[in-house]
Amino acid sequence: MKKEELPGMIRAMGRWTLTALVINSIIGSGIFGLPSVVAGYVGKRSPLAYLVAAAGIGIVVACFAEVASQFSAAGGPYLYAREAFGRLAGMEIGWLLWLVRLTGSAAAANLFTNYFAEFWPAVQQTFPRIVFLAVLIGLLAAVNIRGVKSGAAASNMFTVAKVAPLLVFAICGLFFLWRAHPVLLAPAQGETKIPIQNWLEAILVLMFAYGGFEGAMIPMTETTDPRRDVPFALVVSMAIVTFLFCAIQYVVVGVVPNPAAVDRPLAAAALRLWGTGGAALISVAALVSTYGFLTAQMLHSPRLAFALGETGDFPRMFARIHPRYRTPHISILAFAGIAWCLAAAGSFQWNVILSSIGRLFIYGVTCASLPVLRRKYPHAEAYRLPAGTVFSGLGVLMMAALASRMNRHEAIVILATMGVAFGNWLWVRGRSGKMESPNFKSQI
Repeated sequence: MKKEELPGMIRAMGRWTLTALVINSIIGSGIFGLPSVVAGYVGKRSPLAYLVAAAGIGIVVACFAEVASQFSAAGGPYLYAREAFGRLAGMEIGWLLWLVRLTGSAAAANLFTNYFAEFWPAVQQTFPRIVFLAVLIGLLAAVNIRGVKSGAAASNMFTVAKVAPLLVFAICGLFFLWRAHPVLLAPAQGETKIPIQNWLEAILVLMFAYGGFEGAMIPMTETTDPRRDVPFALVVSMAIVTFLFCAIQYVVVGVVPNPAAVDRPLAAAALRLWGTGGAALISVAALVSTYGFLTAQMLHSPRLAFALGETGDFPRMFARIHPRYRTPHISILAFAGIAWCLAAAGSFQWNVILSSIGRLFIYGVTCASLPVLRRKYPHAEAYRLPAGTVFSGLGVLMMAALASRMNRHEAIVILATMGVAFGNWLWVRGRSGKMESPNFKSQI
C-alpha cells in the first residue's frame, strides 16, 4: 500500500497506541454505574447479557475493521459514508458524528464533576462548576495542541491507569467468589422467569456501553499503518473490554446482595470485599476512568472537524495545522469550546441520550458502506472480512431495529441535526466542485 502523508501531519500512532485509544474510547464512566442497571433488568444472569451485547456489537466492529482499513486520512465514518454514498451522505454522518463526540465528551465532563463533588462539594455550584469544567477541558486541549505524541501519551497513560484497577477488582473478586461464594448464572429459588422485554432492554443499554470505538477511527492521518493496525486494535480491544465487563458484572452480582438498589455498584462491592479503603480506591478509579475517556475524546474527535475542513465541507480554517506543533489547533480549540458549553449548559443524562441515539445511524451507515466500497474498489489493499456482506446486512438490520425504539424527542434532535447537515451541504454545494476523500484513491 502506498502511503502518503498530508503536509504537516505526523504518523505517530502504532497499533498498540491505537489499541489503547480504542479501549480508552469505550471504557468511560458507564462501567461504574451500569452493573446496577443491568442487574435490575435480568438479575444474576446479567453477565450473560454482556456476552450477548458483545456479540451484537461485534457484528458492527467487524464491519468497521474492513471499512476503516481502507482509509489513511482523518474522518472515520464521515469519510466512509462520503466515499460510499456521496457528499451529502458524508456530511449527514459527519454532523451526527460531531453530535455524538461532543455530547459524549460533555457527558463525561458532567460525570467527572459529579464524582469530584465527593471531595469538593462546592463544585456543584454554578460558578465553580463552570470554571472547573473550563480547566478540566482546557488542560486536555493544551496537551493535544502541543502534539499528537503528547496527546497519544496521555491517552496511553490513562488507559493503563483505568484498566489496572478494574482488572485487579475483577481478578480479585473472581478469586474470592470461586473460593467462598460461587455464583450460578441462574435465577435464585423462587425468582420469577425473566421477561424477554427485560433482556432486550438490558442488551440495548449494553450496546451503548460497548460503543465509542468509532471515535478512535477518526485520526487515521496520524496512524502508521491503518490497513494492518485497525483490525488488530479493534479485535484486541473488544476482547479485553468484554472480559472486563463480564467479570466485573459477575463480581457485583455475587458480592452485593441487591445490586440494583445501589448507585455505585463497584464501590459497594469493594466495600464488602476490602472495606472503606477499597471503596475509596474504586471512587478514585472512577475519576481516573472518566478523565481518561476525555483524553481519548480530545485526541481523536477534533480530527473530524479537520477532515471536514480539509474536504471543503467545513470552512478551511478547521484544516489549518499549527506551524510549530503540527496539530489541527483550530479544530481542537473549537471542539474544546463547544464541549465546554454543552457540559456547562446540560446534564449527564441529557448528553448521554443525544450521544447514544446518534451512534445507531453512524453504525448502520458504516455497515451498509461495506458492500458498496467492495463493488467500487474490488482491488483495494484492505482487510477483507469473511462473509462481509452477511455481517453488513445483519448490522444494518440490528441498528434499524434499535433506532425504531426512539421516542419523539430523540427523533426531533436527530432530524434537527440532519437538517443542519443538509443546510451545510447546500451552502458548500455552490462554492466548490466535487472533491475526493484525501488519501483514499492513492492506496487502491
